[in-house]
Amino acid sequence: MLRLKQLIYHPAATASAILKQVSLELPPQQLGLIIGPSGSGKSTLLEIVAGLAAPTSGELYWRQQELKPNNLQQLAGLVFQFPERHFCGGTILEELRLGHPELGSEQVHQALQEVGLEDLSLFISPQSLSGGQQRRLALAVQLIRQPHLLLLDEPTAGLDWSMRKQLVTLLAKLKQHWSLLIVTHDPAELVGIADRCWTLNHGELASVDPQALTLPDAVVL
Repeated sequence: MLRLKQLIYHPAATASAILKQVSLELPPQQLGLIIGPSGSGKSTLLEIVAGLAAPTSGELYWRQQELKPNNLQQLAGLVFQFPERHFCGGTILEELRLGHPELGSEQVHQALQEVGLEDLSLFISPQSLSGGQQRRLALAVQLIRQPHLLLLDEPTAGLDWSMRKQLVTLLAKLKQHWSLLIVTHDPAELVGIADRCWTLNHGELASVDPQALTLPDAVVL
């Protein structure tokens, strides 16, 4: 269970808080979807949960343990928007082992199998993959670390309809073993696999029924 309690993020350089008393709960093996426009604080919230930024105030818990940024970096794996732009390895194998040279072939194969890339050669460049394959590889890079929580920032951005559909199918499969927290401004395909949904506007989080967002006359941000 991930629990955020009254998170506030208010850098000194900003006139108002970017996140305002954000609270949510995400049970294990569920997919939580946060929907909001650009500038609403979505990416900032993920960075805090990933331990890359510290909140001004508030508390974060995994199960019953309160977590600090260094704990969160071990707990969560963050897949950035357009993660393929951050690839540094010359081959798939190098990309998966960056920062973890001790990882064996079994761990590498298992991570690739989880995302449906087990048939690819380990010695081709990540840049030679299709857009959908690159998103899958970015997920494998995080999964190989065995996090408890997967965080995804706009995972379907820039993909065509077919690749988006394949990625959503994969995310639905991954939540059988991991908790997933996804932020997006375009929830069309993701709402159908979400267990919990929230909207985020001007730093304020509100719970919303996922089924309400799938209705034809629903207003989607």
